[in-house]
Amino acid sequence: MEENRRKDGFVGEKQINIPTGALNTHIVNVPFKNALYITHIGYFPNANFHYRKREQGCEDYILIYCLDGRGHYETPKGSFTLEYNQFILLPPDQFHSYWADLENPWTICWVHLNGSMLNEMNGNFKLEQFESPTALPYNNQILELWNEMYSSLSEGYTEENLVYANLCLYRFVSFFLFPSRVSKLQVEHKREDQLEKSISFMKANIHKRLTVDELAKEFNYSPSHYATLFKQKEGLSPIDYFIRIKIRYACQLLSNGNLIVKEVAEKIGYDDPYYFSRIFKKVTGKSPQEYKIINLKNSLAFSGRTEELATAI
Repeated sequence: MEENRRKDGFVGEKQINIPTGALNTHIVNVPFKNALYITHIGYFPNANFHYRKREQGCEDYILIYCLDGRGHYETPKGSFTLEYNQFILLPPDQFHSYWADLENPWTICWVHLNGSMLNEMNGNFKLEQFESPTALPYNNQILELWNEMYSSLSEGYTEENLVYANLCLYRFVSFFLFPSRVSKLQVEHKREDQLEKSISFMKANIHKRLTVDELAKEFNYSPSHYATLFKQKEGLSPIDYFIRIKIRYACQLLSNGNLIVKEVAEKIGYDDPYYFSRIFKKVTGKSPQEYKIINLKNSLAFSGRTEELATAI
């Protein structure tokens, strides 16, 4: 089995090893830029027989994020298994070995990072805690940032490309240093998505008379919680917002079509045209008929058809 072990060369892999000369010229010897920087970056999909052993470790920190499958590794602290959606941060100058699981080989993205601020980061954030497998909820922004760094470096080792990739690295690392923050952001993003979907649901059902209970049930919220979240986001209650969507659509129908007020009311879910007229005036300040006449007059005036204005009044 050992003869099959390999450190790279996997189908679909991506890997960049930044030349020392480029780093020394643009990064390592330049104050401010050398605080945190990438030395190697890669992606190994379905890395069957992947194996790496360093008796003296590496001069960089190595961040390995498992995207699929599993792998195993050893450090002076012991032996561990790295699973899907877990990561490790191996410290520099310390023995380690790691390898893909034989039955379910891992897919990993990884970054070697170095810089003058890492000692301070270790003191503030206790980087050694991440030597053990750490769960990280899936977040597409992590892979987007990895791709940003890789894409920039793949375009060449100019100062601009290196600095851009390294500035992305700060944000990239922050997702791993604060995994609980990632969870919170995902919850907030999911909540935003649900509220946006509820607005789309309103627009798709503009011909109905929906209640808060019906809207909340559709998106698995309690009515009170849904109403509170919605008002925080939009500044209006769900029903007030829904009414304004209806009235905006009614304005379009009154401006662009030949429908009478009763027909417009029916299209937005009001059987009683008088009730619709009261709601319309409350929102717009004008009755539907007044709104229709004013828009007709404006349209005729704009088109120069002044002879028809008299009949429009």
